[in-house]
Parts: sequence; structure tokens; C-alpha cells
Amino acid sequence: MEYRKLIKSAREAQKKSFSPFSNFKVGAALMTKEGKIFTGTNIECASYSLTMCAERNAVFQAYFAGEREFKAIAVACDTEEHCSPCGACRQALAELCGEDLEVIMLNINDEPKIMTMKELLPMAFTKEALK
Repeated sequence: MEYRKLIKSAREAQKKSFSPFSNFKVGAALMTKEGKIFTGTNIECASYSLTMCAERNAVFQAYFAGEREFKAIAVACDTEEHCSPCGACRQALAELCGEDLEVIMLNINDEPKIMTMKELLPMAFTKEALK
């Protein structure tokens, strides 16, 4: 699958990061199954637990717009290592976007590493666990 537009959107979102404490700028771009793209960036607070990650920011915007079916998310940061979603974002992505969501993790050179949510969080806690 070709994800150039999604990767470009994640990089554009990264430029809007508000990260005065960590200076760790992250951008995310979530694609619906119909090809719509929703972006998000990390927004930091001095109390780190109130910080919003880029991935959840994008997912929540998509949900607010009424979207529920997703294909892929690209996550961009400026490190040599691929930018992997944190634990809270993995849980939100698994639960709200599904285990088949493709996660395109980028490094500073835009070299993608693609995994599914099932691979990133093999035993996600989902609504099925509440039955």
C-alpha cells in the first residue's frame, strides 16, 4: 500500500507540536478506509499526565467527525529509531481503530516500519474483556 500522502500529513502535523518541556515533537495522521485523513500532534502540559499524544489527538478528532473505520496511521518523530506509539496510544488505537490497523512508524529519515495493532499490542484490553 502506498502511504506517501499519509506520511506527508504526519510530518506536517509534527510541525504544530507544542512540546516546550520535552522538545519531542510528534505528528500523526490517521487514514479512514475511505481515504480521509485526520491529523494530530502532541500537546504538552507541565503536569505530564495531562499531555495529549499525537496519535490519540488524531483518533479523537476522527471520532468527533463521526468516523469509525480506519486503515492506517503514520507516526512521525525526529529520532533514529522508529517512532512507536506509547502504551496509552496503543490501547486507544487497538480499542478505537481495531487490531488490523496498520501502524506506519517513521524515523528521522522517513524510513517506514509497518506493523499491525495486533502485532504491537497482542493482548489488548477491549470491550470483549468486559463480557
